[in-house]
Amino acid sequence: MKVTEHLAAAKDTLFSFEILPPLKGKSIHSIFDGIDPLMEFQPKFVNVTYHREEYIYKERENGLLEKIAIRKRPGTVGICAAIMNKYNVDAVPHLICGGFSKEETENALIDLQFLGIDNVLALRGDSIKTESVFRPTADGHSYAVELIEQVSDMNRGNYIMDDVLLEPTNFCIGAAGYPEKHFEAMNMNTDLMNAKRKVDAGASYLVTQMFFDNQKYFDFVAACRAIGIDVPIIPGIKPLNNLKHISFIPKYFHIDYPVALSDELLKCKDNKAVTQVGIEWGIQQSKELKAAGVPCIHYYTMSNSTSVKAIASEIF
Repeated sequence: MKVTEHLAAAKDTLFSFEILPPLKGKSIHSIFDGIDPLMEFQPKFVNVTYHREEYIYKERENGLLEKIAIRKRPGTVGICAAIMNKYNVDAVPHLICGGFSKEETENALIDLQFLGIDNVLALRGDSIKTESVFRPTADGHSYAVELIEQVSDMNRGNYIMDDVLLEPTNFCIGAAGYPEKHFEAMNMNTDLMNAKRKVDAGASYLVTQMFFDNQKYFDFVAACRAIGIDVPIIPGIKPLNNLKHISFIPKYFHIDYPVALSDELLKCKDNKAVTQVGIEWGIQQSKELKAAGVPCIHYYTMSNSTSVKAIASEIF
């Protein structure tokens, strides 16, 4: 079932969350252990992130260095299939530009369709850790809108492999929205136009990057509606649970903490204190969002479901 169908059928705000695939070497049960505590809140869909490849340099016998791509986490296709089979919920794999050619993207989408997966979240993805700017793979996509266009083309039956007769796909395409703008955008106006292009290309809903000031989400939704973006916009919430988050999240995600939140975080001396502040702030955010009638609240678990469970217990 498509995400948009779940949203349309819902009589109240839905609960959803995102999981991070474990490092290679861990079993699927490490994922189930993070999902099990959250199933009582009846999520209709679960997002599965994807992390692009990293590179190491290995010295060869002749003294030259060989650049080798490694993937530290298993792919999302198998994880999505396992989640759907065990929990009978829809899985939403993240599809990224980085690390994939257009043909590899097409092959991945064919696999997803074969498994009965109806949804994808189309993202550009991050740059390689050793590079300061995003560089597309050879014959790959540079921007999320290009990836969305490819999925939309496949939905219309247009494949790269045009010498083979293939049925059209029927994916529901999600895309990212940025209440505090994407860090590479020149300003909020240009970022809103980028969101509009993604919707025009075929995105059926948006999921926002995490934010800690609900007014920024409300302002973002209003600005989207003003330029003709009429798809559902799902707010994304991240519970803080680590002292490192105090500086890491603003630095990495280019977002601000409200003064009231930063004042409380400055009092924290350990992870336990940060976790408690994160839970209380998450409850406050979620209550206001639900009261405003948002279609769904999406939680970023980062493979730690404890705080999300504590928040959801007060909301759903």
